[in-house]
Amino acid sequence: MTSLPYIPFGRQTIDADDVAAVVEALQSNWLTTGPRVKQFDQALALRVGAEYAACCSSGTAGLHLALMALGIGPSDAVVVPSVTFLATANAVRMVGARVIFTDVDPDTGLMRLEDLERVVAAPGAEQIKVVIPVHLNGQCMDLAPFKAVAERIGAVIVEDGCHALGAARITDAGIVPVGACQHSVMTVFSFHPTKNMTTGEGGAVTTNDPALYRALTRLRSHGLVYEAEDHLYPEESREADGAAKPWYYEMARLGFNYRLNDFQCALGLSQLAKLDKMVAARQRLAVHYDQALVDLAPVVRPVTRISGSWPAWHIYVILCDFDAIGLHRVRFMGRLREQGVGSQVHYMPLYRHPYYRPTRQWPPMPGAEAYYQRCLSIPMFPDLSDLDQERVITTVRDVVGQR
Repeated sequence: MTSLPYIPFGRQTIDADDVAAVVEALQSNWLTTGPRVKQFDQALALRVGAEYAACCSSGTAGLHLALMALGIGPSDAVVVPSVTFLATANAVRMVGARVIFTDVDPDTGLMRLEDLERVVAAPGAEQIKVVIPVHLNGQCMDLAPFKAVAERIGAVIVEDGCHALGAARITDAGIVPVGACQHSVMTVFSFHPTKNMTTGEGGAVTTNDPALYRALTRLRSHGLVYEAEDHLYPEESREADGAAKPWYYEMARLGFNYRLNDFQCALGLSQLAKLDKMVAARQRLAVHYDQALVDLAPVVRPVTRISGSWPAWHIYVILCDFDAIGLHRVRFMGRLREQGVGSQVHYMPLYRHPYYRPTRQWPPMPGAEAYYQRCLSIPMFPDLSDLDQERVITTVRDVVGQR
């Protein structure tokens, strides 16, 4: 066991300006639903090239809000890749809809077009109303062909961009950020501490549709409607002499307390201002890992890069042939940990979880199984020092060399 400091697989980057922004918010007159919430919404929308953004309490809340805004319910089905965090599928169940899992590419973990075509051709596809591709690890998928398939069956695309704030597609027409909703109706982000920027806990949904934006902002706050023109009982909002009741609001639809508070948005505004710098740091780390580990292939290699993607690496995943190394994954991770290097597995296929196993007999998903059996996340965060990254690289090489 080493005496060197432990290097986690991921962590937040908080600087003095972040702390100062939060302190200023705490000393203001607003802690919840104050001016910084609207400022953060507007700044995020501007950053990703969307018309609107609605921040919320988590990425999970964002996925739930997006499906509620679309009116998805028990008679509907939603397509989700089998390799992602549980929240992508759980939000579907939270609105009572049916989850349909797809297989994924064994070398990227991303949903492929043929995976979507396979579930669209299966019985029950007429219930599919939403497809949720996931920009896993921070790689940005080309969603144009997925949108075409979805439209063919009357469905829409909602992007799970929780790994990919700061990522973009490089197209002939220019750079299109994740969140611009070029081929989707909404994109969902997460601001969990290990993500590309943080608000402590938090999330957001971006869209170009004003009706969806109104639904999102109302549903994140109990479903409350303050606008007089949208009241169902306008006569209730005024006194007999016509004077408006300033306290009056209506709830015509059940919503949730999914709001983000002012000091979280203060942190978000500070972090968003340096998102490009933090994404660039992640990209530099990924390039150095790629170069330093190249001679370990094919026993150890990074996930395959997809064309046209300007990635914002949330996590750095290596694919390991543990049989060739001569160590199963638990022991491999243990050897790393003995040298003070953290690692994690992202993710166990969702159909393996007890909640989803009994729901149906899932077809074989060889891509998901191949990805899961080999994937391992090693340290990736903006302030990972050169010295610590070299220690990670040396430790991985040493453990592989012990096979």
